[in-house]
Amino acid sequence: MIHHPWRRAFALAVLLFATQAAFAQTPKTVLLQDLTWTELRDQIQAGKTTIIIPIGGTEQSGPDVALGKHNARAAWLSQRIAEGLGNALVAPVIAYVPEGSYAPPTAHMRFPGTITIPDDVFEKMLESAANSFAVHGFRNIVFLGDHGGYQKDLQRVAAHLNKTWSGSAARAFAPPEYYATSSDGYAQILRQRGYRDDEIGTHAGLADTSLQLAVAPQMVRLDRLHSSAKLGPADGVYGGDPRRASAALGRPGIDAIVSRTVDAIRKDTAGR
Repeated sequence: MIHHPWRRAFALAVLLFATQAAFAQTPKTVLLQDLTWTELRDQIQAGKTTIIIPIGGTEQSGPDVALGKHNARAAWLSQRIAEGLGNALVAPVIAYVPEGSYAPPTAHMRFPGTITIPDDVFEKMLESAANSFAVHGFRNIVFLGDHGGYQKDLQRVAAHLNKTWSGSAARAFAPPEYYATSSDGYAQILRQRGYRDDEIGTHAGLADTSLQLAVAPQMVRLDRLHSSAKLGPADGVYGGDPRRASAALGRPGIDAIVSRTVDAIRKDTAGR
């Protein structure tokens, strides 16, 4: 069989073109940080005018869960929420949040690794991020905070921005459904499955740890989780017992957070 050089050259040219085309395609992602500025511009012009700002926090969560718990969870949930909305992108996670005082250390700051900033600095950072996105053409700026300590800050920032933006196309939202579902809403799901409040807990207990196992299991130290005695406030665990936590138990909570937040954002932004 005779192999013609031109056929080989043609096949190589086709392969090279296909490879270049594949690399030239805009990645199928909702993460702003994975896009170029021109790709972002084109997506905004095509109708992706909602931006989610995920807010986490760097804090202790007992000896069994890594310090970046809230950051990983906010990133994972925001991505799923944006995918569910279809017209949204996700900003980089804000990992520096109010966590108490450092002179003297209070609250989570009593444990190594927790990082805190003052409330006014936090609120200014959120405002600056939101104003940046408004300049770029986003119309709906959505704050999703994974930690309970700064929920009032989010509401204040959204109200202040909307007053400042009066008459413009941009609006800020801080849907309470996100955190409400991850806390009281998920606790209710666990109660219906027979778990007690003194096991569910409010921080680093059964609920908190199960959500983390469903989202980022590598951040939970299972060997310590299942071998340790019951933990308490001195260990950084408040009002709960994480020893029976599991990814399977966390999935209904994750599903509820995503679905209820998607519904809330759609309702808030309807007709805009």
